[in-house]
Amino acid sequence: MDVFFYEAFEEEAESLKSFLPDSCRAGFTWKTIQEYGAEEPPAPIISVRTQSAIPSAWAPDLDAILSRSTGYDHLRAYREKTTNKVAFGYLPLYCHRTVAEQGMLMWMALARKLNAQQAHFHKFHRDNLTGHEIKGKTLLVVGVGNIGYELVQIGKGLGMRVLCVDLAENHPEETYVSIETGLAEADIVACSMDLTDSNRGYFHYDLLKKGKKGQLFVNVSRGELSPSVDLLRLLEEGQLGGVGLDAYNEEKALAHSLREGVPSDNPEVQATIALSQHPQGICTPHNAFNTEESVKRKSEQSIQQVVHFLENGTFIWHAP
Repeated sequence: MDVFFYEAFEEEAESLKSFLPDSCRAGFTWKTIQEYGAEEPPAPIISVRTQSAIPSAWAPDLDAILSRSTGYDHLRAYREKTTNKVAFGYLPLYCHRTVAEQGMLMWMALARKLNAQQAHFHKFHRDNLTGHEIKGKTLLVVGVGNIGYELVQIGKGLGMRVLCVDLAENHPEETYVSIETGLAEADIVACSMDLTDSNRGYFHYDLLKKGKKGQLFVNVSRGELSPSVDLLRLLEEGQLGGVGLDAYNEEKALAHSLREGVPSDNPEVQATIALSQHPQGICTPHNAFNTEESVKRKSEQSIQQVVHFLENGTFIWHAP
């Protein structure tokens, strides 16, 4: 076998197979590495998303690891744990618009109390369902990279006032502010930051406590940026008016607990589950990337990466 794809859900596996040449032998599973349970790598090239914990002991037997994601901080972490020269690959832009649209979907649903509206359907009354219009509200986009810039354009298209926070002010036509200024003025905060060693836990309790009371918080980038314990506390205290998440702190433990139906003693997992059950909490299974268009782009790029590595010993898009 040339390559083995972990975390390949049904539609993705079928799409990958449609681009796979006859000369390339591949295996597929929807499971993570830890769920699959192999003691050694099933192929010299393995492909994962972000939930697999790659055993350090596998490094001597691996030629390459391809992450089917645009982020690769998890590959850097694996490199730091191992000394073998495993090649690391990632994917270029394939879902930035798709992910941004999911962010908009979340803040719109929270603004109109969609969870509560659905819950009230069976009694067909409208008490405590009054939401907010979006036009004229202030959107704060924190992290104005590829996804963040799409969020900015969506917000402006909805008639919102848009503020930006980023170390690199790459779009001079936009209005950049400090995080403190942005939080004080924003009705909605959208996190689209890259994850680094220095910004883990960025949206912690004390920072978000400085924001406008009742603001909505949405994270469609990396869960490590916004601890669920802090978000839940802020939501229960009424500081936040709603929370929408597609990525999670302690996501590997969360996914295992939910898929296996096993209770977790991890406080972050417990808080995330509590958020998902809150009337103003929306939690999706790290699915913001998942549209027909983006899955096709993702699959085509993944197979391009694998074929190029098999033919040349290098990836087209390699993690530095």
